[in-house]
Amino acid sequence: MITRLTASLESIEHSAIPVAALIPEASPFVIEAMLPAYLAQRLEPKVGTPITLHTRTILEAQGQGTSFIPRLIGFGSSDERAFFETFTSVKGLGNKKALRALAEEPGTIAGFIVSKDAKALTKLPEIGKRLAETIIAELSGKIDKFATDLVSDPDQPRPVPSSTIEPLLTEGPIAEAVAALVALGETRTDAIRKVERASAKLGQDPSADTLISAVFAGV
Repeated sequence: MITRLTASLESIEHSAIPVAALIPEASPFVIEAMLPAYLAQRLEPKVGTPITLHTRTILEAQGQGTSFIPRLIGFGSSDERAFFETFTSVKGLGNKKALRALAEEPGTIAGFIVSKDAKALTKLPEIGKRLAETIIAELSGKIDKFATDLVSDPDQPRPVPSSTIEPLLTEGPIAEAVAALVALGETRTDAIRKVERASAKLGQDPSADTLISAVFAGV
């Protein structure tokens, strides 16, 4: 079983489930790995360079299940793979459905589950209201560590844990930025998540206006 693979990223085919074409060093073979959408976006700038994927092998049924084809799924870290394995333990959430659902970083989705934000989960592809409620019910208490432990990329800042930002939500620039986003129609959970991301990226105590501008700029 292949659990980790380092190879040159030749291309990413963007479809319902993105597929990466990988060429191991000094090898005549091309290996395909399915990717969750969040990882395909993260890896796009790295086409043509060596990358390392932490992988999981599955057997994909063909026809009426009379034959199976081995498929490789790639993740950015062993923690991201562990999150996927926990996520797919939910009844009704198979491998392909889960891959399509992972349009957001695992740490973000784990945060939705921990905060029991079913509305945020339903914004993910493939996740309806009933499945969102099932995910929250079945993963309650099992997913908490992923909300703060996952690092989406070594080159990106670690999200600010809720334990450090929650005290700042009563007053000051962060509270003002969150309140402004909520007034503009964001859910409180989404507003906090976006302000956390902007604050971690900007650093140096940015003003509320700077935080809001950064959120709208997609920082």
